[in-house]
Amino acid sequence: MSCFEEFKREGHCHDHGHGGGHDHDHDHSHDSEEVLKDSLFTKIDLDNVRCMNEKEKDSIKGVFKPWDERMDVTKYVDSDADEQLIIHIPFTGQVKLKSILIRGGPDGTAPRTMKVYSNRPGIDFDNVESEKPSQVFSLVQAPNNAQPIEYNTNVIKFRQVTHLTLFFADNFGEDTTRILYIGLKGDWIAVKQKTLSGVVYEATPNLKDHDVPANANAVSRFVG
Repeated sequence: MSCFEEFKREGHCHDHGHGGGHDHDHDHSHDSEEVLKDSLFTKIDLDNVRCMNEKEKDSIKGVFKPWDERMDVTKYVDSDADEQLIIHIPFTGQVKLKSILIRGGPDGTAPRTMKVYSNRPGIDFDNVESEKPSQVFSLVQAPNNAQPIEYNTNVIKFRQVTHLTLFFADNFGEDTTRILYIGLKGDWIAVKQKTLSGVVYEATPNLKDHDVPANANAVSRFVG
């Protein structure tokens, strides 16, 4: 029995691809309307998204797609020198990140371990192993052509995110990692800016007005 089939039998994964890591049960959306409600797709500063160790320059930008294009296989990112990828994702405001959706490549090219860092844009291959992640996910190797799988975050650690970094440390056995789709869900808050004597200050929004309870059934392994 494959990992995905075992997860599905135990209730951790579902046909529409909403599932998660190995530690907890989880809540998930049952239709596209629910998925789109919290989508952060339009809040990503796509022009400034960058990827380290991508085989084709700027191919990472094609991985962030509208929900109705999530099954497209013509746009993807492949790793180059080895199986690792570091992806930097800036937002146009401040977000509270609730979950990350991943659709990996076929066979052993799908990513296996995802380390996530909040507001650390300086991470690269020289320091990523020494930096403590905000959260670590053990990803599922889904069957070919499966829907994206959703991994819930520890929301407390992702309440004021302006920059998200994803480090895909390994895959399921191939030299190259392929990612077909990355989706992000959460709440977005515009960050007001005002200039005083040539210095730009960012006003901190009142997150209590926008708060929702942290997901008690997060599907990943918490770190720290």
